[in-house]
Amino acid sequence: MNLSVSIIEDDASVRKILARWVSQAKNFRCVSQHADAEDAFKKLPGQNPDVVLTDINLPGANGIQCVRRLKAALPAAQFLMLTVYEDSDHIFEALAAGASGYLLKRTPRDELLAAIKQVHEGGAPMTSYIARKVVQAFQRQQSEKPEVNDLSPREWEVLELLSRGHSYKEISSALTIGIPTVNTHLHRIYEKLHVRSRGEAVAKFSSFPPRLPVSSTRAPR
Repeated sequence: MNLSVSIIEDDASVRKILARWVSQAKNFRCVSQHADAEDAFKKLPGQNPDVVLTDINLPGANGIQCVRRLKAALPAAQFLMLTVYEDSDHIFEALAAGASGYLLKRTPRDELLAAIKQVHEGGAPMTSYIARKVVQAFQRQQSEKPEVNDLSPREWEVLELLSRGHSYKEISSALTIGIPTVNTHLHRIYEKLHVRSRGEAVAKFSSFPPRLPVSSTRAPR
């Protein structure tokens, strides 16, 4: 039984090459080609391919948005990104959207065909370079977690009140400390969390795991 493949690629020459590679390979069949996400949205659900190859940089809805929407319509299909983007943000966004593999467009023909087969069989093909990027990004995220424990009890209180929308004056009153002291705590908080603004500090605080309060202080209403 042939493995059916659909291609979503806006570059006509690249799309033609990919279609030829798939069509000429033994036990592979190219069932459709699409120049943009909109065409894929209309036609792919009726074609029900085993594997979908898609670029990220598409006109209109990009490849990541395309995968997210098509994955819901084609839950049995496997999506393999084939793109020029090699930064960790694009990689993680694509995987979170439902892609099961991520390859660069410079991937040779034989490796691409092997990856299509691998993703169909339940694997998660990536080039060694992309795999290293994923590992490095994960390790970087893990190394940043201890910063939660770097905050002193007082700095945690200041940041918690800040996250509730209280002003520096209200924080000063609630914790019975001067405004200059509040500013000193905030400066240290910014340094420890590697942020540069109140908004960034609050955003990072929202991702912290719950922590038992160290005091019963409350900002005045």
